[in-house]
Amino acid sequence: MTSFSPAASSAATAVPASTAAARRSALLLHGPVLATLLALAVPNLIVMLAQAAANFLESYYVGLLGVDALAGAALVFPLVMLMQMMSAGGIGGAISSAIARALGGGRHEEAEALALHAVVIALVAGVLFGLSTILGGRALYSAMGGRGAALDAALAYSNVIFCGAVFLWLLNALASVLRGTGNMVLPAVVLVGGTLLLFVFSPVLIFGYGPIPAMGIGGAGLSLVLYYLLGSVVLAAKLMSGRSGLHLTFRHRLRGRLFAEILGVGGLAVINNIASNLCVVVATALVAPLGTQALAGFGLGIRLEYLQIPIVFGISAGMVAMIGMNVGAGQLARARQIAWTGAFVAAGVTEAVGLAAAIFPRAWLHLFTDDAEAVRVGAEYLQTVAPIYGLYGFGAALYFASQGARRMRWSVIAQMARLAVVAVAGAAAMHAVNGGLQGLLWALVLALIAYACLSTVPWIPRVKLAPRPGLEYPLTGRT
Repeated sequence: MTSFSPAASSAATAVPASTAAARRSALLLHGPVLATLLALAVPNLIVMLAQAAANFLESYYVGLLGVDALAGAALVFPLVMLMQMMSAGGIGGAISSAIARALGGGRHEEAEALALHAVVIALVAGVLFGLSTILGGRALYSAMGGRGAALDAALAYSNVIFCGAVFLWLLNALASVLRGTGNMVLPAVVLVGGTLLLFVFSPVLIFGYGPIPAMGIGGAGLSLVLYYLLGSVVLAAKLMSGRSGLHLTFRHRLRGRLFAEILGVGGLAVINNIASNLCVVVATALVAPLGTQALAGFGLGIRLEYLQIPIVFGISAGMVAMIGMNVGAGQLARARQIAWTGAFVAAGVTEAVGLAAAIFPRAWLHLFTDDAEAVRVGAEYLQTVAPIYGLYGFGAALYFASQGARRMRWSVIAQMARLAVVAVAGAAAMHAVNGGLQGLLWALVLALIAYACLSTVPWIPRVKLAPRPGLEYPLTGRT
């Protein structure tokens, strides 16, 4: 009879995890590029679809509370989306990138230290984001046009969500740590499982059930916080167990260089996120003088552009890990191949969506309104701008690729150029004698062309990348 040994059991369970982590690393460093990218993309795309379904259902439940609740949620939604983009795509992408580069360079201890630094950044960012929104929410939502019962609903919803903002930041940070190791499946399982729980949490907390009182729109916010909290607990437990291929532990000393390794990419990525949202804000503001119906139609059209973001993220999250690991290993020709392959895949998917919208614009618009003028304006937007959505997908994928390579400057320049074209050329078109909406739409087209072209700069020959801190290598065919 053999005795049970906890140490032996730990060693036994560590072997498969270590082997699985080694297999993932080998795949990212040596596997076929297109097949590996697609395999990494599938779990992320499933997450995006599940979260989109959850958002739609929650909007439906909130709508049952009345127009004031719906208007209040609409005021809060852009801020929640910005926080999501910053924590998952901005700082989150930088976390995945830093860990992948460390693992690709064989610096496993540094990768584990980076995971701890990622948690610290998430906790601080979550507290700061939550406090600033809670303290400044009334002024912000009032400036956005919130009044009366709609403003009250916005504050009730916002205050609950941003009280739990730290859990959203922590959830996305932990998911990004795992993605940096090449593990896309576990974050996907947890995030999809969480969205399924929202189908239960939301109606119960909003409308009440049995001993649980109806909380109204505050219940919708609380259901999101519970989702973020439970997801964070599951991912943290997995990482702290050491069975994920990367052990999250608190024994590492905090170092400025490792914070800079993440924030050097993440800070620029956040600027990119803000500029991307400002493009939509500026364009919408330019359309506003044309009237409520034109504004509604334009808003419905450009909403489809927003939906390209989760699609590109689903495809590109794996690119960050692949490119980071290959740059860390000094395999620069392969990193370049991954970037171009992923960019063309993203371009193909987003272009397919854009062409479908341009050919059948009313199929999308009539989901939301039957107003003839709103549909006309929305169709004009989709028929002019949507056919080049592929350029948006192309540029956005290269933005994620640049995160992996720790070369964000040109991605920020590209996004700023896009914003400048929208603001300057768009305003000029709207004020020209023969200008108007069509002129603004062509300015949006020109802005996307500039964005896609400038995003390619880090990926052309003789542009330098940094496989590890302090060292730079030209991105050429030599490895």
